[in-house]
Amino acid sequence: MGHPHGRRILARVNARWLLGGALAVVGSVAAFLLLDPVVAAFVAIVLATVAVLAVVAGDWDRHSTYEERELERARRRKEKWERGAAARERDRVKWEAHRARQEARKASHPDR
Repeated sequence: MGHPHGRRILARVNARWLLGGALAVVGSVAAFLLLDPVVAAFVAIVLATVAVLAVVAGDWDRHSTYEERELERARRRKEKWERGAAARERDRVKWEAHRARQEARKASHPDR
């Protein structure tokens, strides 16, 4: 079953990889045919690096905004806080019992 709009989601990404890879390979082959092997190796490495960077940076602006990420983090923090409500209540009850015992001991031994 295909994509609902008849296109694959990553079709543009795959096309970019193919185009970048093809240009890097063609440029590298031309460099090795026309230049000294050491210089051609350098050119091939630079072309491959530029191709990868171009593909990876092709959609750099299609990400969530800072505000969207912060809203998601706030939602997760709120969920975590709500999940811990019972434990906080148990801790509060234990703390109050502890303080009551301390006050009772202090009242029964005023010289301490």
